[in-house]
Amino acid sequence: MKTLLLIGMGAGDPEQITVQAINALNRASVLFVLDKGPLTEDLVRLRREICERYIRTPGYRLVQVDDPQRNSALASYTAGVEDWHAQRAEVFAQLIAEQLAEGECGAFLLWGEPTLYDSTLRILDRVRAKGCNDFDYQVIPGISSVQALAARHRIPLNLIGQPIRITTGRRLVAEDLDNVVVMLDAHCAFEAFIDENVDIYWGAYLGTPDELLMAGKLADVCEPIKQLRKAARLRKGWVMDTYLLRRRPSA
Repeated sequence: MKTLLLIGMGAGDPEQITVQAINALNRASVLFVLDKGPLTEDLVRLRREICERYIRTPGYRLVQVDDPQRNSALASYTAGVEDWHAQRAEVFAQLIAEQLAEGECGAFLLWGEPTLYDSTLRILDRVRAKGCNDFDYQVIPGISSVQALAARHRIPLNLIGQPIRITTGRRLVAEDLDNVVVMLDAHCAFEAFIDENVDIYWGAYLGTPDELLMAGKLADVCEPIKQLRKAARLRKGWVMDTYLLRRRPSA
């Protein structure tokens, strides 16, 4: 039986990786790296740095393949994701079949936490549904950008006795604003709520040398965050940010 390890690598700081993750890395004969293209070469470089820093087992291989691109031109977002996942499933099935021998262990280094807004588990379900069942897999949890954001701003994620919601920019609604973490927001959805009495705690490239942080009343910092985010995207070619919105107590 082949084995796959889905290893959470943290939000960007190589020192965020856990002892369990380091042990898992040293079990793997093959490390799979999905390359999203030249604009995100930092993400590939960090994975290589983690391997070089922590793997002590000689003879491991790094296998780097192009990651299929999601077709954002499709009218339906869901249809676009389904098509993207299908393409990824083909790539994963090929990697498992051609790069892992019977009895070998392979690993994916996944940004943040494998169970939070990451598609790998769903894609492996697709691979199994296609009849590729000669592998087992394990999940090694990691520090998510949500945890890193709260730590960097020195705030608790939850209010006493209150829930917290985690959602995406496209699903953000006013009813969530009491206490909500937003991920995968490409269009600054927070701007729609500038007239609400809320604070924002924002961070980009968390844990990396390029880390950016800003916090304050949304009405005061909305435009500065947008400008900082725009400049960062122009400089690096990509932005990975997370933020928390929290309604201010009534007077």
